[in-house]
Amino acid sequence: MKRVVISGGAGFIASHLADRLLDEGYSVLGLDNFLTGAERNIAHLRSNPAFAFRVQDVTLPFDVEGPVDYVIHAASPASPKDYLEFPIETLDVGSIGTRRMLELAEAKGAKFLVTSTSESYGDPAVHPQTEDYWGNVNPVGPRSCYDESKRFAEAITMAWHRARGLRTSIARIFNTYGPRMKLNDGRVVPAFLDQALRDQPITIFGDGSQTRSFCYVSDLVDGLYRLMLSDEVMPVNLGNPCEMTILEFATVIIEMTKSGSGLVRMPLPEDDPKQRQPDIAKAKRVLGWEPKVSLEEGMGPTIAWFRGLVKTGAVVPELALKPAVPAETVA
Repeated sequence: MKRVVISGGAGFIASHLADRLLDEGYSVLGLDNFLTGAERNIAHLRSNPAFAFRVQDVTLPFDVEGPVDYVIHAASPASPKDYLEFPIETLDVGSIGTRRMLELAEAKGAKFLVTSTSESYGDPAVHPQTEDYWGNVNPVGPRSCYDESKRFAEAITMAWHRARGLRTSIARIFNTYGPRMKLNDGRVVPAFLDQALRDQPITIFGDGSQTRSFCYVSDLVDGLYRLMLSDEVMPVNLGNPCEMTILEFATVIIEMTKSGSGLVRMPLPEDDPKQRQPDIAKAKRVLGWEPKVSLEEGMGPTIAWFRGLVKTGAVVPELALKPAVPAETVA
């Protein structure tokens, strides 16, 4: 049984990736300090003997006993609300955390995969975004803690590959949605669903003409799994190229939730990207991957998940509010 270590293991995407890896016959060790992750995301895995979990801040020194075949660095605050609240922690996990996970991969002779982001492109001047576009990023703006942490993570990953010969891959993840997202994380899907399910006005920033593309989490995880197994070294976009405006998306949410919500407009945040759409030609060519789940199909289970959160008032999991504790195996 091959073994995978995943940082940010209690996060939205990483917990779904753990599900996929376990289904494929791997054993998984998840690492997370619960800064933004949630214990409930991995609660269903507690009884699985192939899954283990450790409360661990990967910016601190740590070791993993036994062989490891793949190391996946997925730890990072990922929503504007989280990285604006934790800017230093975001920069640390993108820099120090990436280095520690690279060191683990090197020590174990493991393949390394880092989850980067479409935010590497900033507010893009090229549309759709291809992997050879260098981006339009404000290095001192309010979003820079996240943008630059991920750009640094890519740079140190390539340095390790070139200087040390480590097998590495880089995933640039575009907007992803699905169950296990936090209700109050500030991204457009949770924000719109929270407001729609409460029949509150949906907040539109600017005139709503800015665009996004939305990839269902199972599709994204399939892309990550294929990239993990590949020999591709340079960045690969993973996302859904079906672009729509924020205003169009708000209309879809209102219709699918049968909400009585109206719309309220607010000023556009600083450095908010006007267009965001992946060019996935490389993923199709190199990985044989493209999204399969339509927005209507994916929003069904997503709405059900958020409806449960709204009904129970479970805005922030209790464990996610607790500070990191010393490393320990809890499952």
